[in-house]
Amino acid sequence: MSTPLSDPLSPGTHTIEVEGVAQRYHVHGSGPVCVAHSGGPGIFWEYLRMPELERHLTVVYTEPIGTGASGRLHSHPHGYTRDRYSRFLLALLDHLDVPGVHLLGHSHGGFVVQHFALRHPGRVAGIVLYESAPVTGPEHGAEAMRLVQEFATRHAAHPGLPGVLEAFQAIPAISNDEQMAAVVQGLLPAYFADYWGDEEEKWAALRSSVSCTHISGLDEDLTPDAIDDRQELGTLAVPALVVVGRHDVICGVRWAEELHKLIPGSQLLVLENSGHFGHIEEPERFQRAVIEFVTAGAV
Repeated sequence: MSTPLSDPLSPGTHTIEVEGVAQRYHVHGSGPVCVAHSGGPGIFWEYLRMPELERHLTVVYTEPIGTGASGRLHSHPHGYTRDRYSRFLLALLDHLDVPGVHLLGHSHGGFVVQHFALRHPGRVAGIVLYESAPVTGPEHGAEAMRLVQEFATRHAAHPGLPGVLEAFQAIPAISNDEQMAAVVQGLLPAYFADYWGDEEEKWAALRSSVSCTHISGLDEDLTPDAIDDRQELGTLAVPALVVVGRHDVICGVRWAEELHKLIPGSQLLVLENSGHFGHIEEPERFQRAVIEFVTAGAV
């Protein structure tokens, strides 16, 4: 692993090498260190910028391998498993060389963070599981489809609904970056509590700016990277804050409540006026809870 000349926590953009692949990360703010892992997999990291957190914390945003300016695996778009993301996260923490960091994982990033914390509890002071879940696969998919149907019922008369439903139906056929970006932009109204009520003012620019890389969710041998942490989460030995938006259709309240029940001593925050993006739908409440959690456990 190569080491840049600058301080690894100096503000700005840094690149290290892990397992022969470039791993980029971005440092903003000051205070206790919180490493943020974005979701997707394949969504570029910028959507997760949390400026208010940066006023109180040093936020290190990973740019997950396979996206943006980070490197690609030889097996791209395959091979981006939680275990591999976790190894890259461990290498980044080794590079930062700061004891007692907190990890924040959004959506798929939450899957990575809980996987990491189960295997390396001594490396972190606490974790924020933000729109995560203990399981993927058919059970998770069925719950998501139930919530999407509720969304469709609520917005049956809206002219934008058919486009959203077409985007959901197109997910299995994604095979390149352009299709990935088109599908994500098509899905976005379902990911907010009230996208169409606020679209012109708040969300249209975000929707048009989303950048993505197609990542298959398969290992190098084309087997699915299945997730079921329910048997292990009871052994999780680090403080945890679970955050969910009441209207999230992908990793909804059912899964947050299950995480909270499974993880000993965890805290649960339900953002009543948010979907999948509480850090921009209810930024003050989201950021206050995260700051209080991190600073209470900072060493």
